[in-house]
Amino acid sequence: MGNKTKGLLALVGLGALAYWKYKNSSDEEKQAVKDKINNAKDNLNKWGNDLKDKANNVASQVQDKVDEVKNKAQETVG
Repeated sequence: MGNKTKGLLALVGLGALAYWKYKNSSDEEKQAVKDKINNAKDNLNKWGNDLKDKANNVASQVQDKVDEVKNKAQETVG
């Protein structure tokens, strides 16, 4: 068996173990797991939005510099 096959089997095994443990846990433990998942999802969305905002700011700054250089070139030529 290759490393990919072993890794895939290990991942499936961990998933099955997690499912079994979740299925046999109490309602309070299930709610705690749901809260952790929702919190992680919210943090991931916030991180993605922050990253998108930063990328838009950088793109805007680059466009401003391009416009500035273009205007200087036109003033020099004209």
